[in-house]
Amino acid sequence: MARRRTSRKGAAVALIVAAALVVAAAVAGYPAWRDWYGPGPLDEAKEVTIPAGSTLAGAARALEKAGAIRSTTGFLRFARHLGPSKPIRAGEFEIPVEASGKEILTLLQNGKTLQRLVTIPEGMPSVMVVDRLRSEPLLEGETDVPEEGSVLPDSYSFEKGEARADVLDRMQAAMTKTLAELWDKRNPTTVVTTPREAIILASIVEKETGVASERRLVAAVYSNRLRMGMRLQADPTTIYPITRGRPLGRRIRRSELNAVNGYNTYAMAGLPQGPIANPGRESIAAVLDPAPSKALYFVASGKGGHVFADTLAQHNSNVQKFYALRRQRGEM
Repeated sequence: MARRRTSRKGAAVALIVAAALVVAAAVAGYPAWRDWYGPGPLDEAKEVTIPAGSTLAGAARALEKAGAIRSTTGFLRFARHLGPSKPIRAGEFEIPVEASGKEILTLLQNGKTLQRLVTIPEGMPSVMVVDRLRSEPLLEGETDVPEEGSVLPDSYSFEKGEARADVLDRMQAAMTKTLAELWDKRNPTTVVTTPREAIILASIVEKETGVASERRLVAAVYSNRLRMGMRLQADPTTIYPITRGRPLGRRIRRSELNAVNGYNTYAMAGLPQGPIANPGRESIAAVLDPAPSKALYFVASGKGGHVFADTLAQHNSNVQKFYALRRQRGEM
């Protein structure tokens, strides 16, 4: 019973306060009551940033500066007496057209902040990661090209005015965490002996196939070759030292296939000296647990995927079928 009386007493006090505010607003000649419940001054939606650590008063000043409310004082008066006592959130908010003071406070306390994303696709090289960060006009500052293979491809949220270097730090932290998690779950029979080797081989797998279901098979081919001491003969490793991962835009030259540079796996056995792209989670997982296959070769099927073979004779037959298909299409 005591609780019910207290609740009724609180409601009565709130009504008295509201009435007093209406009278005060009327005496002052300022339509504060209308601003709290009625249409606000915005004639178009506007983005307002509330910095971390802002007080309600600080947020109100930002809102008035943006034209979302008519008066900091009026907004605070009603917010403190009639609004919930919940804290406001920091971040960037989109204030709707004609949003009332009450609606704005609800948005700051409960609404979602604007989510801005920068996406790094699987297999993007580090030079292009920096290109993408630099092309985002809402980010600020410069950043160096990160070590190849150190960025986890994904979509990353950021705030307007955030430093590019800070976003890049999150991308690299995500890769460090993901690689550690996958390494702990690796198949004991995997051919790679260190996390760095896993990233190097995964970057080749990533560049060789865009078909998710093929990743473990491609990983198996290269793992089998590494165990036998065969050269990987992966075209993307030949291209990497020429363009640093950017598209070559032409066919590989014979001189480039013969070049010795630490990356060209046509001219040497074993893994290249470093990653050739930033591999995604699935490609890393694939090299740590390849498909159970004896395949040593693969060639494009002409239908978006690849055909795999255990022997050179099988592979040569598959190559001839691919060439015949290209001739039929008028591509050769």
